[in-house]
Amino acid sequence: MSFKENLKAELEYSGMLIKELAAASGVNRRTIDNYLSVHECAPSAGAAVKIARVLGVSVEYLMTGTDFRAPQALGSLAPDIRLVVKTLQGLPRRDRRLIAQMALLFKKEAEDAGG
Repeated sequence: MSFKENLKAELEYSGMLIKELAAASGVNRRTIDNYLSVHECAPSAGAAVKIARVLGVSVEYLMTGTDFRAPQALGSLAPDIRLVVKTLQGLPRRDRRLIAQMALLFKKEAEDAGG
């Protein structure tokens, strides 16, 4: 996936507006609009780092849609969680988003039940 697609998806996932991303990252709103436009211009390394930090993802993920550090980071997770993460990686973004929303609902339900 392209930077444009990944940025758009992360903005949608986070619920953040372009103007909020611009304010939090220090990257001009018009510049971010250009990244999301039909032209698909790539960001400078500095802008990509600022945007990635605010969105809580790696620059590599924003640029390529893949974070090659993830397999190493998975080693510290419980086996059942590693299995879920590895399975999710093979699914389309739309399906991963739906599953994430379901997980948040389960978490909220557990919190509301006091567990």
